[in-house]
Amino acid sequence: MKYCGRYQCPIIMKNEAVSVIQKLNIGQDFSSSAPSIFVGRFGYPKVNIGFLAPNEKKDDSWLYDAPKAWAKKNFTIKNVIGYRSGLINSRFKAGVNQASTNDKYYQTNSKMFDIAQETSMASRPVDIEINLIKKPRFQTKFDPSMAPTGPNAGVREVELGSNPHIKKQVDKRVSDTDLLSGTAVNELYNRGYDENFLSKLLSMGNLGIGKNRKLVPTRWSITAVDDSVGKNIINSIKYNNEIGYCLYFGGHLGNYFIALFFEDVWGYELFETYMPNASWNISTEIKWTTDYEDHTGRHNYANNCSGGYYAARLPILEKFKREKKQGNCLLIRFITEEYSCPLGVWVVREAVRKTLESKRYDFETKEQMLDYAKLIAKQKFNFDLNKLLKESKIYDKTKKQMRLKNFL
Repeated sequence: MKYCGRYQCPIIMKNEAVSVIQKLNIGQDFSSSAPSIFVGRFGYPKVNIGFLAPNEKKDDSWLYDAPKAWAKKNFTIKNVIGYRSGLINSRFKAGVNQASTNDKYYQTNSKMFDIAQETSMASRPVDIEINLIKKPRFQTKFDPSMAPTGPNAGVREVELGSNPHIKKQVDKRVSDTDLLSGTAVNELYNRGYDENFLSKLLSMGNLGIGKNRKLVPTRWSITAVDDSVGKNIINSIKYNNEIGYCLYFGGHLGNYFIALFFEDVWGYELFETYMPNASWNISTEIKWTTDYEDHTGRHNYANNCSGGYYAARLPILEKFKREKKQGNCLLIRFITEEYSCPLGVWVVREAVRKTLESKRYDFETKEQMLDYAKLIAKQKFNFDLNKLLKESKIYDKTKKQMRLKNFL
């Protein structure tokens, strides 16, 4: 254990990543394969667009931007930081309305903008030639919402090294300037495109009514995709049979979840619990935030849990859709000192997926299920779950609301 009380020091890990980058001797000109695009939010409505690419062509460049693969391969925090720190953010400025069919050809950097859009549409990394204004500044940035990024520098010129591989399903929806962005996102999701790809597609203003298309900062597009896909699934499960009382426990990268399912119509509540010495909690006290929705859905943004709320909700809805069920889900997240560096909300999404793939525990009554959940919380985290249950709207509802089956 380090002096800060954590098993992995975030400062040391960051310095190690920067040290590795400095040894790469990155110049102002390089050829690479760009697996991703980044759209910033500072300076809105004029924002940075960045080509995220390693300093040379690599056979595994796709792995630099592949959250699902990281989770499947059980990458450690150090593994993820190692890959992401090697991505150079070669960026230029553009107005958010540049994606609009009314505005596009009156903006600056139109060639780089077109290449960025094509890169975000491609199903595999795009070969590009980059000329930077100056050598990249060595740093690694961490963010609770997004995967880390590495060195950054202004880009003077970008050239395509090969034609981007864009699938017909994607090109069709990008070309349809009368199709709503939400409809396009859900159609592609139902055809197997993951959240990471869809958020890039949306952030570069590739989707939606032509005259209304805009750049969407990456931080916002990630949550927008999770929310849009989630809402669409909610509408499809509302007439399903109700799930029985069951519980799952699992996690990923120091983020653990207890998922409690109650017999009822759709409802969802998330508690994010920060253990002592975890990220965002350097105190010795356990802290938490919470957000909730009933069967009518949310009518405003989940400000307390932010993007993690929508990222955690999606795997639950996917499970209900697969099993043709619905119910109330009380999801409790335990963020421990193992999660030493924030890596983005993809960790939440994949941790919940791993949790729901673990052993299922079924119970005859909600009391039995809650007793078992309390036992897990006490044994694993030395935490009295009653403290959260006192604030839980779902738990309160199960105590007060009578159901027709109670009279049968």
